[in-house]
Amino acid sequence: MSRIDVDQRPTLEALGYCHLSISVGGEQRVDELSSQMHASGLHIIDGPRRTGDGYYEAVVVDPEGNRIELTA
Repeated sequence: MSRIDVDQRPTLEALGYCHLSISVGGEQRVDELSSQMHASGLHIIDGPRRTGDGYYEAVVVDPEGNRIELTA
């Protein structure tokens, strides 16, 4: 992941992680998995979509509140 607009680290210590990202093999698989997850009651908070830096992704919140990013 590349963000040329982010050039400084936070001034305060940050703990934990932002999200987990899993490459699932292709755009069609991202679509299939996000549809299955939505049908099972999980909240899709973004996508599937192409991001500004060129990735194809969907972001889902798991039952424990973790953000899981499915990428092609």
